[in-house]
Amino acid sequence: LSLRNLPQFRTQLRAILRASVLGSARIMFPLISSLQELRQAKMVVADTMEDLEEAGVKFDREIQVGMMVEVPATVVLLDKFLPEVDFISIGTNDLIQYALAVDRSNNEVADRYQASDPAVLRLIEMSLGAAGESGIPASVCGQMSGEASYTMLLLGLGLRALSVPPAVIPEIKKICRSVSVPQCLEVAQRALAMESAREIDTYLREELRKVVPELVLC
Repeated sequence: LSLRNLPQFRTQLRAILRASVLGSARIMFPLISSLQELRQAKMVVADTMEDLEEAGVKFDREIQVGMMVEVPATVVLLDKFLPEVDFISIGTNDLIQYALAVDRSNNEVADRYQASDPAVLRLIEMSLGAAGESGIPASVCGQMSGEASYTMLLLGLGLRALSVPPAVIPEIKKICRSVSVPQCLEVAQRALAMESAREIDTYLREELRKVVPELVLC
């Protein structure tokens, strides 16, 4: 939609770039599914920068540009995308939806929307592996990152930056401070070997109960 509505897209980019001189700012493109889309978006950024320079408007020339990883096709070809960006963020909400062909807003199939589905975990693992090999920073956002039962799993998969709602920051911090990386690695490895979301969820709740029992509802 942004690439189809370039005037509005340029306005948004100008605003971000102008704000970048006042503090840390980054540009991240959502729902990227092809290299062509990413490169077109980056060209619009470059053109907008040139316009600002010609107008004498200050901005951070070194602003980082990244992308959301939330389409399975992008995960499969992520090694091709990574040389083009400064960072990635794994958007779990849409990644789960597209990987499982489940509309989470449709009550008829909402029960099949499962963050811990083995296929989803494999996609996250693949994304982090590719990012690690390329030396590109990766974070995670979405409902999954804000649920306490998944924190140890995500840490074990290699994530070190989680975007969460303000209300759950104390819970997530408490878990992070109560575990070690080897613990989380073991949790992730065992979860990846399981065959169903129900089995994985039960296991993750029990592991969380051992570490921070007050966060596990009976």
